[in-house]
Amino acid sequence: MTFGTWTPFPDSAPLPPATPEPEDAPPPAGPRPSRLDPPPPPPSRGHVGSRPPTYDAEPTALPAADPDELDDLAPDTVLDGARYGACTLRAASVRGDSARYRGEPRRDALLTARFGTGERALLLVALATGTRTAPRAHLAAAEACRWIGRAVGRSHDRLVDDIRAARRGDLKSGLHRLTDRSLGRLRAGAVEQGIDPDDYAATLRCLLLPADPDCRTRVFFGVGPGGLFRLRDGEWQDIEPEVADVKGEPVLGFGSPPSETPDGDRLTMDLGIPTPPSPYEPAPEPPREPFRFRTSVARPGDTLLMCGTGLADPLRGEEELRAHLADRWSRPEPPGLAAFLADTQVRVKGYADDRTAVAVWEA
Repeated sequence: MTFGTWTPFPDSAPLPPATPEPEDAPPPAGPRPSRLDPPPPPPSRGHVGSRPPTYDAEPTALPAADPDELDDLAPDTVLDGARYGACTLRAASVRGDSARYRGEPRRDALLTARFGTGERALLLVALATGTRTAPRAHLAAAEACRWIGRAVGRSHDRLVDDIRAARRGDLKSGLHRLTDRSLGRLRAGAVEQGIDPDDYAATLRCLLLPADPDCRTRVFFGVGPGGLFRLRDGEWQDIEPEVADVKGEPVLGFGSPPSETPDGDRLTMDLGIPTPPSPYEPAPEPPREPFRFRTSVARPGDTLLMCGTGLADPLRGEEELRAHLADRWSRPEPPGLAAFLADTQVRVKGYADDRTAVAVWEA
């Protein structure tokens, strides 16, 4: 049987084209990066400080579960984000190192919600923290977020009008009563369940962000400790004075009438109990802790950060952490969700509580 004669290609003949390997594939269509584009930011750090933290960086033990109460479980990590109007929102809540090691649930709760549509939409971000060592702390925090979410959602049309019109007095008194009513319902629910109300309680901190791109007013309110910071021109500003620092007569922006700071921010902050009737709901009994309230007009390039004590304490106490986050968050574009989560988890020895952070980048 004859199979024919094999004839090699002549030296002058071109070789047949090779099938490109994956690394030889042509680049995707679109504009090529310019040499003038800023380099991408370096990866976020695992920890700052001279020594690594005591606990592992990743979760170790899961909280114990009741087969009949699976709705009570809280995930280790919650991550969310959005872009509306002139602002980009990033929000994350992560179980602390000590809770991960001991198999305890995350005591922080985080709620992000949009009420309304178009330019009349209102964004609410609520952060609550349950009482330390209380067995149902995470449930109280989650319920506090739900109560304030319902209250704000039902009043969002009026709130949008007041924010646009800069009616700071109405905003302060109305939000004060919405907060009191929400936390009051939490305490009433504890009594109904036969729980000590002090064990089924939570701190609450909230941001209101109008979706209207022409409205740069940002509203903060709540009850309990934590942090409110502003990153401007690469420098951190702590814009929430401690309650214990209030002495003597009111000063500009702290218990004084609406005014304007040297930087041009119109703001008000009042830790007293307002007496005018609420434009939103009937007033409940006075709160057990001072009410915190602040409105300010954001500048393009600002980053506003609201956080619980788990991030506020190391941010105030560790200069290296402030410098690292200032470098990461002062770049032209806000970080993506994964990058923001990595940034909020930069650890510092001696700080092992839950980390919950809400950041707003102004276009």
